[in-house]
Amino acid sequence: MQRYSGFGLAKHALSHHENWERQWRNPTPKKQYDVIIVGGGGHGLATAYYLAKEHGITNVAVVEKGWLGGGNTARNTTIVRSNYLWDESAALYEHAMKLWEGLSQDINYNVMFSQRGVMNLGHTLQDMRDIQRRVNANRLNGIDGEVLNPEQIQKIVPIMDCSKNARYPILGASWQPRAGVARHDAVAWGYARAADALGVDLLQNTEVTGFKIRDGRVFGVHTNRGDIEAKTVGCVAAGNSGVLAKMAGFRLPLESHPLQALVSEPLKPVLDTVVMSNHVHGYISQTDKGDLVIGAGIDGYNGYGQRGSFPTVEHTLQAIVEMFPMFSRVRMNRQWGGIVDTCPDACPILSKTPVKGLFFNCGWGTGGFKATPGSGHVFAWTLAKGQTHPLAAPFSIDRFHTGALVDEHGAAGVAH
Repeated sequence: MQRYSGFGLAKHALSHHENWERQWRNPTPKKQYDVIIVGGGGHGLATAYYLAKEHGITNVAVVEKGWLGGGNTARNTTIVRSNYLWDESAALYEHAMKLWEGLSQDINYNVMFSQRGVMNLGHTLQDMRDIQRRVNANRLNGIDGEVLNPEQIQKIVPIMDCSKNARYPILGASWQPRAGVARHDAVAWGYARAADALGVDLLQNTEVTGFKIRDGRVFGVHTNRGDIEAKTVGCVAAGNSGVLAKMAGFRLPLESHPLQALVSEPLKPVLDTVVMSNHVHGYISQTDKGDLVIGAGIDGYNGYGQRGSFPTVEHTLQAIVEMFPMFSRVRMNRQWGGIVDTCPDACPILSKTPVKGLFFNCGWGTGGFKATPGSGHVFAWTLAKGQTHPLAAPFSIDRFHTGALVDEHGAAGVAH
């Protein structure tokens, strides 16, 4: 694999950048692998990379029904943070945050991770009590966090309406300086390139249509390109996880919903951090190109559509304009939706299943992107050793039988 560098960029400029090598191969599926990963998004690709890098397991296939990173990885609002309330969630997301901080160097690919800080606003007294509680919990877990008053907020984000006459008066906020954003496509491409260089086969346009199961054990998958065998299969298919579980003969406690986002026309730089509000359920940041990236909550119905409803867009933009009156005349360029799989306790599933050798990594809901490196790292350990990683132990499927839930609904500022 050719290493990217400033020297390489200058060298290829001499040939008008026409001689760059392909970032990954497009191989023909082999009949048998040591591990099959179903789902070629950020989490699946990260899992494959860490299997090869950390555990020396390179006979791995990533099976993706579309194109790599074409699902939720390409449809989110790129926010990265770790300021979750409960110890179990905080440990997993902070593990991911530490991997984010060295990711570009690790995979030799600029994922454009920008630690510009994330601000979660409080509009009511209860909001502020929750913020105080969460920041204190973060500090106990070694996670950076501060409580800001309106004056401090106004200093960081001068364009926000912090007046007492605002429709949603801002009483304060939590602030995580190490949080920020990353380029979602670059994360998928970087992991794909790095995994491919270690020998992993990336099989695009290969749809899983069933599992090969005998005597309660998985032996591979059926695909539209023929059967592929492996004694270890990890499913990382986000919104379609429930569909795959049904193919394997069991049910998961998941609901799939559309989650929307939208992007504006480019503007000159006016917002250099991420602002989120649970109370009005809207969040906003500005890309390096100048677009405003705006996100909302999930639509209130189950579905597998990648569009979403107009009322959710209208409500979100109404809230954004209330907080940022100067954006009232900004035009939106495009809107889209992803398919998020949500658990009853708003936490993921990283677990063995009733089928031996079959593991599921799902249920991340609206918080999947920020967990990408940590999720892949932990899930790779689980697949390699056949047992649950300590950080993943609280997120077993069994918790829905024992009642040991990790309830993050709204506890982390928003459920994102």
